Parts: sequence; C-alpha cells; structure tokens
Amino acid sequence: MVIGAVGGPASPASADAPAAVAKVAEGHEHTCAIGTDATLWCWGGNTSGQLGDGTTTNRTTPVRVGDATNWATVDAGTGHTCATRTDGTLWCWGGNFRGQLGDGSTTNRTSPVRVGTAATWADVNAGSNHTCATRTDGTLWCWGFNRHNQLGQDGSVYVATTPLQVGTATTWRSVTLGFAHTCATRTDRTLWCWGDNSSGQLGVGSLLYKTSPTQVGTATTWATVTAGYTFTCATRADGTLWCWGENGYGQLGVGTTYQTAPVEVGGTSWAGVNVGNDTTCASRTDGSLWCWGNNANGQVGDGTTTHRFTPVRVGTGTTWTSGIAAGYHVCAVRTDGSLWCWGANWSGQTGDGTTISPRLITYRTLP
Repeated sequence: MVIGAVGGPASPASADAPAAVAKVAEGHEHTCAIGTDATLWCWGGNTSGQLGDGTTTNRTTPVRVGDATNWATVDAGTGHTCATRTDGTLWCWGGNFRGQLGDGSTTNRTSPVRVGTAATWADVNAGSNHTCATRTDGTLWCWGFNRHNQLGQDGSVYVATTPLQVGTATTWRSVTLGFAHTCATRTDRTLWCWGDNSSGQLGVGSLLYKTSPTQVGTATTWATVTAGYTFTCATRADGTLWCWGENGYGQLGVGTTYQTAPVEVGGTSWAGVNVGNDTTCASRTDGSLWCWGNNANGQVGDGTTTHRFTPVRVGTGTTWTSGIAAGYHVCAVRTDGSLWCWGANWSGQTGDGTTISPRLITYRTLP
C-alpha cells in the first residue's frame, strides 16, 4: 500500500504481485472486495462481525474471508455483508437484528453463513436492514425488515428471517437497496421501485409509499440502477444518467430541491454510477470519474469537505471503471485492477493501515 496522487496510480510498495481487484462494495464503516483470483477480502468496522473473519475486531487493512476461491459477487449493507459464489450459493454475515442475513435467525454472525439450500443465486444487494437477491430463473427474493414494505410484501410481514419471493415475475435482472426502499430492473429494461417514498426516492411522481413493485415511468431503456439512503440514480442504454429523491446535499447533481420523478444529470456519456448515503459517484465512457453530494468526509474526492451540487471530476485519471462503491467513503477500481479509496476512515475503511479521517486518495491492492 502506498499513498498516491489522484491523477495516476503510484507503484505498489512491495515487489510481490498481489491480486488485482475485480469487484468492490462498501457499507457504513467497512469495505469488501473480490480479487481477480476470486478470493474475498474485507476491512474497516467490524462491531457486528461484518468483515467475516470470525471476530468483531476492526481491521485497518484487508483480511481474507475464509479460504474459498470462488466468490462471484459481493455487497455490503450498513452492518452486514452478503456474497454469492460461482456455484450459485449465497452467504451472509454480520448484523442480523432484523433478520437481514436470511438464515432464519436474528443472531449476528462473524463468519459467512449459507442462505438456505438453493444453488441458483445470481446476485445480491444489501441495504440497511434488509437484503434482496436475484436467482438464475429470474425470480427476486427479499428478507429482513419490512416496516416500509421494502421487501415487496404487504403489512402482514414485519420481519422476514428467510427469503420471500417478490411477486411471481421471472424477468428480474438486477436489484438495489436504499435505507428503506428497493428498486430493480427487468430483462425488458423497465425499472420498478417500492417501499419508503418520503423523499420521492421511488421516482413515481408522488410521495406515496408503494407496497409492491411499481414501474418508474414508461422507459424501456434502463441499464443500471443504484439506491442511496433516500434517493436513487440510474443509467439508460443511451448513456444518460438520471436521479431522483432527496437532494439536500446536492446528491442528485441538479440543484437542491428533492425530485419525485427522474431528472437528467448533464451529459450522455455515463458508463456506471453508484450511490451511498447522500453521495453519488459515476464514471464516463472516457474513463473519467465524477462525484457530488455530501462531502463532509472528503468523499467527493476534490480535496475539500464542501458539499457539491453538480458533478465534480476526481483528479485527471482516465482509467476508472464502473466498479465504484460510494458512501461516507468511496472506493473505485481502475482498469489495471488497482483499488483507490478516500473519505471517512474512522474505522480503517479505506484500508491503508490508518484511522486518519478524512483520508486522501489511497492506492492499494489486495495482499
């Protein structure tokens, strides 16, 4: 690990050839990444066991999660983590007060526990107190807290400790979770949201909560979607970027007023976007990286702690990928597999061996 300038990656401190990063995810105070060798590593806050290393000890550098070498996808919630393996199994660990681990209990777990017996899980997304995942048959399943109907279930379900199917559709493609709302795309490129809508985060043109999936507009060109605390952003196939919901920190990139329907963020060359809490980061097709919104911990990456209401470019680099994880801290992957993190670091979540916070851009690879 070395500290590098934003404009271009520094050289690793060791002559060894550590694994490059394929995927990255982050929670409130922790970060997890899958290496190109399909190993899984986590670091940062660990009070609920969300690092999966069998302890509740915070880690300022990456620790490996078990010895498996077939991890496929990973996502981090506020205090829990879930990941799929290439064999189609799903595993979760960490905080479980609301049953968000899906193992039939409300007991915290410090090591990965398997979710049911199914071996057809495709992807998973972890929120604050709920989790959702898609299966290879196109079905969608959610579990955990359902106070605001974020599981897509009616009010008869308050907490679900095992996965519940969302409706009967078999065309779900991806899913994303905010604090108490859920959004998902289908194979026909339509976008659907449900749950808490107190800030317009469902994008349906009102502030009314939705107890089941409700289509966002009529567009059939949605490519990706990502949910923050009480807002949502998504890209379309034409490279446009759209955001809606709460906007007190400028996280929508279009002024300061909340929006109940999608509004376009300037430009038509957006490649990928990720949001967390009240901050947004997105990459463009030219390899540049842009962030905006809450910047209290320097997570916008512009060297200040001033909130930004329109996109601000992060350095001058042109090798950023769509592998971005944004929140109180931000981590992003470059085309060479190097991982860069910055922002809040009070629990060591930037992985540079310190708890200096806010943290400047830090370059590292996995051990």
